[in-house]
Amino acid sequence: REYQLAAPPGTFINDVVLTRKAAFFTDSQRPVLYRIALSRNGLPGALTTIALSGEYQHVAGQLNLNGIVATADEKMLIGVQTFARKLILINPSTGGSKAIDIGRYDLANGDGLLLQGATRHDGLLLPGSTLHVVQNRSNRVAVFWLAPSLTRATFRFAITDPDFDVPTTIDRAGKRLYVVNARFGTATPANQSYHVVKAG
Repeated sequence: REYQLAAPPGTFINDVVLTRKAAFFTDSQRPVLYRIALSRNGLPGALTTIALSGEYQHVAGQLNLNGIVATADEKMLIGVQTFARKLILINPSTGGSKAIDIGRYDLANGDGLLLQGATRHDGLLLPGSTLHVVQNRSNRVAVFWLAPSLTRATFRFAITDPDFDVPTTIDRAGKRLYVVNARFGTATPANQSYHVVKAG
């Protein structure tokens, strides 16, 4: 099916997360989420718009809500607000939100997210939930330990790679992480090659 999520101008559909019951899309220019219901067979259904409320503070004219992931039980969503350099916890049923405490870490250029369970990096075991945050123009991936309450994320380390060229999204296949280079700012984008980088 084809959906018109929002009418331009003043909209920027940016990222999506799939759960068993719905697909949720972020809009970096509007303080909303778009929800498309999914049937038990994965077929798309009704479209609804969820207004964001609570601690999320939309800033007009800036790049706001960007990457998004769902918790393992799919009861909550986590998004990154690029301009504000914040992680946001969102209730997908109500749109209510709360800022996640990331301490003094500078989350500049936050983009794609990956949330997973226990993981190992360079011999270090990170128990519980591990949240990867791609920082596109910073050419790095910040790795946080996410507290069980989901209200606090502790920075553990950053992944960098000489092959990063403005990465925007991330995923895992087996034990490996892969990021996609968007190469924003390339003078002649139509004539360039683009890469997926194995990282971590």
